[in-house]
Formats: sequence, structure tokens, C-alpha cells
Amino acid sequence: MDKTRILITRKLPGVSVEPLRESAAVELWEQDCPMPNDLFLERVKGVDGLLCMVTDRVDDQMMATAGSSLRVVSQMAVGFDNIDVAAATRRGLPVGHTPGVLTETTADFAFALLMAAARRISEAERFVRAHRWMQWSPTLLLGQDIHAATLGLVGLGRIGSAVARRAKGFGMRVMYYDMFRNASAEAELGIEFAPLEDVLRQADFISLHTPLTPETRHLINRDSLRLMKPTAVVINTSRGPVVDHAALYEALRDGVIAYAALDVTDPEPIPASSPLLTLENIIVVPHIASASAKTRARMAEMALSNLQAGLSGSRLPYCANPQVYDS
Repeated sequence: MDKTRILITRKLPGVSVEPLRESAAVELWEQDCPMPNDLFLERVKGVDGLLCMVTDRVDDQMMATAGSSLRVVSQMAVGFDNIDVAAATRRGLPVGHTPGVLTETTADFAFALLMAAARRISEAERFVRAHRWMQWSPTLLLGQDIHAATLGLVGLGRIGSAVARRAKGFGMRVMYYDMFRNASAEAELGIEFAPLEDVLRQADFISLHTPLTPETRHLINRDSLRLMKPTAVVINTSRGPVVDHAALYEALRDGVIAYAALDVTDPEPIPASSPLLTLENIIVVPHIASASAKTRARMAEMALSNLQAGLSGSRLPYCANPQVYDS
């Protein structure tokens, strides 16, 4: 009898895939970069299980190429906008993801970006390394206060709520916009719901925590940026295409807003030629909001649990399309 075939598209942090090899033929992409799509389509043919990353395009073509042997798609991420979940559901294919585990770690990082942008920490560090710090000055690299400022959250899911808790510790006023109002969170966290336009107009810091959907693509665009204060800071740890990068560049260059801090870009990685990288008033980091050793290891464990459950015919413990089990 042929062994079960598994494709894992990247090395997994903090866990070993060796136990899988006892009962399955495991192909692991060892390079620390995404597998080229044409090679991905070649390698996925005839596999029983796929453990993938947000950098892999898991669409209807890929599923058709894999064929009827494919029993589970397990992604090591909370988001799954790179996966055609509707197509998977039509095929009766469960899709796993890793919700919840990265909430606090990502919220820590979003607040770290907020603080770094407010106090111009990246600029200051470059200033020192360039040997430009000759003396103390009362006007050198003036930033913005965080305490008692207004934080605007766009999206109040797990991560947005966790950022709100951190902000209350700094005495911040917290406003939020979400498609669904959350009265219990308002009471628990002492935060205010407002229409998106009001959040953008009033907030000193705007932190994005919305999933990527057709409605949220370029939610932050020329029009929405012009609603913001000229001192506003935009932080994005959600998905890169939520922000129109061309519009953001113009707004930062022209002083429409003061600062931005991006953990995610469009595309990823951001091209070296991007005009955003010519600006001083932006921080760009390489999609590392969940990159603590403990959190990434737990994400890998959850992804393996989903993979093994799908291969055994059991219900995925962390399933993105539970309706697949209804039929």
C-alpha cells in the first residue's frame, strides 16, 4: 500500500516533522522563501495533505491539480485570504488555520509599532548610526505623546480588542469602527463605537485590524487619508492591500498625515524600488507581528494538528470552513 503523501511548503519553527515520516512520505520545501508557483503546482500533484503558508496561492487550479487524493489543506496562519475557501468547500475539502494563538503577540507588536512611530525611534537610531548626533538639542526629533491620545481601531476582532486593552493602560481614549458593533466589548474595555469617517477624523493613531475582503481592499486610500489629522499615524498589521500604497506615499510625502508603520505591504516583500522606502516618516518591517519563538512554534503545532486530523478523517480542531462537515 502506498504511503500517504504530504507536502509542507516551508520549514516549521519549533517542531519536528520526523514523526510524520514514520507513516507518510513527507516532502518539505527547505528553502526560506516561497516555492515558485509552477513548481508548487508540480509538487502538489497527488498529495493527500498540504501544509501551506500565506505566501502560497491555494486556488481552484491548485486543488484541481492536486486531484482527488487531497484530503486537507492546513495553513500556518490565522488569515486565509490566499486560499479559495469557497472552492475548497465545494470540493468537500476542509481548510485549517491557526486562530487565537497569535492574538496577544500581534497586539504587542502593533503597539510596539505605534510607540516606535510616535517617538520616531527608527529615525533616531539611524540618526545616531549616521554619526549625526553631535549634541543634545531641545528640538531634536520631537515626537508625539501616546498617553491621553486617541486611538482609532479599524476592526475589533481578537487582535483589535487586545490592542484596545493595551491602549487603556496608557490612558488613551479608544474609538473603533467595525461592520458589527460590539456592545459587550464597549462596556468591558471602555471604548467608543463610531462611523469610520469619525474614527479617521478624530484619532491620533489609527491601527488597522480588518481582514482583507473586496470591501476592505484599499480601505485606506486618498480620500480616507485626507480625513485624518496632519499629525495622524497609521499602523497596519492586518493585510497589505488594506492600504493603497501609492496614496499613502503621497500623503506621507505631502504632510497629509505624519507617519506610518507597516508590518504588511502590497506586494510582499515590498520592492526595493518602492517610493515608500525613500521616506523618513515610515517604518516598514517584514511581516513579523506574530514572530515570537513561542507563538510561531504553537502555530506550527496547530497546523500539524489540523493536517493529521484531516488525514485521519477526523474533524479539524481549527477549521476555517466548518460547513464542509454539514454535507
